[in-house]
Amino acid sequence: MQSSSTLFPVALLSAERRGDLSEDVYRIKAGNSPDPSVELALTRLGIVHQGSVQGVPVILVHGSFSNRRFWYSPKGIGLGAYLARAGFDVWIPEMRGHGLSPRNRHWRDNQVADYARYDVPLIAAFVQEKTGQAPHWLGHSLGGTTLAAALGGHYLDPSLVASVALFGTQVSRTYWPLKVPPVAWGGRLLLKRFAHLSGTRLKRGPEDEPIGLALENLRWHGLFGRFGDRDRDWWAGLAEVDVPLLAVAGAGDFQDPVWACRKLFEQWGGTRKQFLRLGREEGFDPFGHVDMLVSKAAQQQVWPLVARWLENPLEALHRSTQMMVSPASG
Repeated sequence: MQSSSTLFPVALLSAERRGDLSEDVYRIKAGNSPDPSVELALTRLGIVHQGSVQGVPVILVHGSFSNRRFWYSPKGIGLGAYLARAGFDVWIPEMRGHGLSPRNRHWRDNQVADYARYDVPLIAAFVQEKTGQAPHWLGHSLGGTTLAAALGGHYLDPSLVASVALFGTQVSRTYWPLKVPPVAWGGRLLLKRFAHLSGTRLKRGPEDEPIGLALENLRWHGLFGRFGDRDRDWWAGLAEVDVPLLAVAGAGDFQDPVWACRKLFEQWGGTRKQFLRLGREEGFDPFGHVDMLVSKAAQQQVWPLVARWLENPLEALHRSTQMMVSPASG
């Protein structure tokens, strides 16, 4: 179909009605990265009776082994659908080779560095063009890590960010065996034998992940590793970021524990930030890594808080919210 952008080639693949929701699926092929075969699928959710009137734009970025269905199911259930019904203009990108985004030529080598440097700014520019507003961003797990990398690496212009909400996102958990060079070298040699990690085989989700992501994580957690690429230290760059932040951690999340999520929160620059722990002490269920956003309990306890945050990121979200912290002590 004809391009729907003046910035780069974009095709409107479908425009469907899903019950009370409208679903438009775009495919972007900008050729802005070293691999020109990259194409990204971007789904827009709205309410059918809204017509041309659109609400505040929100971009939902899925985590590893996942796709757009993390945010809304074929039956129209999920945080994405909830926010659309609340009047927000919901956009859901799918990372390279996930969901409706086809695998690019060098898919096995894809890394967070590629998502942050090339794909996130592309998505931001298109949503800004279509809506005329700076969108809010919400990322879960690796999706949040990607947003942190894009901002810490100064790839994503802060003027294209109304706020950021990170759920179950951290980069500080230490894997001590990887600090031993022979172990790290052996791990790299082993991983290079594979093209991908299977989400279904590992019981992590419906999608595969390219082996490039695993190799990148080995480098981050190695003896002299850092959260960044060869050119930039993203961790140091986060201290210069000044956009409203909501960081949420689940008390029952053992993959991305509370202390590690808090450390990323503390590294974030500026003063417009809040940290929220989801646990019994705060009046919530002790949410884990996935059910903090995908569960009946999350639908009742977490989704309304997300909507409130998007309406006003500068107000205290919850009685237990930590608004400001002193620098991390280690």
